Amino acid sequence: MAVSRLGIVGSGQMGGGVAEVAGQSGLDVLMHDINEDLCRRGLDNINRDLDRMVKRGRIKPEEAERALGRIRTTSRLEDFREVDFVIEAVVENEDAKIVLFQKLDQVCPPEVVFASNTSSISITRMAARTSRAPRFIGMHFMNPVPAMKLVEIIRGLATSQETFEQTRALAERLGKSTMTAEDFPGFIVNRVLLPMINEAIYTMYEGVGGVSDIDLAMKLGTNQPMGPLELADLIGLDTCLAIMEVMHRTFGDDKYRPCPLLKKYVDAGYLGRKAGRGFYMYTEQGAPIPPAAR
Repeated sequence: MAVSRLGIVGSGQMGGGVAEVAGQSGLDVLMHDINEDLCRRGLDNINRDLDRMVKRGRIKPEEAERALGRIRTTSRLEDFREVDFVIEAVVENEDAKIVLFQKLDQVCPPEVVFASNTSSISITRMAARTSRAPRFIGMHFMNPVPAMKLVEIIRGLATSQETFEQTRALAERLGKSTMTAEDFPGFIVNRVLLPMINEAIYTMYEGVGGVSDIDLAMKLGTNQPMGPLELADLIGLDTCLAIMEVMHRTFGDDKYRPCPLLKKYVDAGYLGRKAGRGFYMYTEQGAPIPPAAR
């Protein structure tokens, strides 16, 4: 069944990014957050991003207007009765996600597919806590969603072939390339990426190099477009920590042990761009502040 009305839970950088590309792809979108202020903030962020794309000549003004017009917001999960596919993009916490899916399970028609944008949590385990395990799947978008082409699709043990095909078709309609990962913590991208970021934080923690030195070394030495500490700020240090903790707890291997400095930054509320401070400091618009200007 083709998706025409997409429900997205979470209006932050991931949920808002999915809503943005869905609106541009011609889908009607219902984007949820816990209150109207967060919904409005999410919609404002989408509007700003579309405006930037217009100014750079990537899309026409009328295209941006149509995309924004396709996105509605709500703080009521009950409104998800009218959607035919749900993408969850809330905090990377298993208990919070399960509570949300159980509420949605009571609201959405039984044929509606639930897709989690989790970075590391077991799809099989979350699916088993709902009444629709065959129609439950992982759909892991990369950040920032409008710019990144990949979507990891993760099948749970009970995920049906029909659900997989519907999910892949939706991702392709959103202009994404897809690949399939097995349901193990971190899947493919974060299983490789997060230990590298964590090791970069250890490199800083142990005094081997400073923030800008580490990032510059990795950009010039390995041809990466963004240094690992800058990337951690973009992902969100709380999300990085949550992923590392899931992998460390599940695999029991100390190579996944989160760096103590990462924990300290999260405890301090230095979560990266979204908080205005992480390994770098940022303006309200999310631009890094040069050291001389601080």
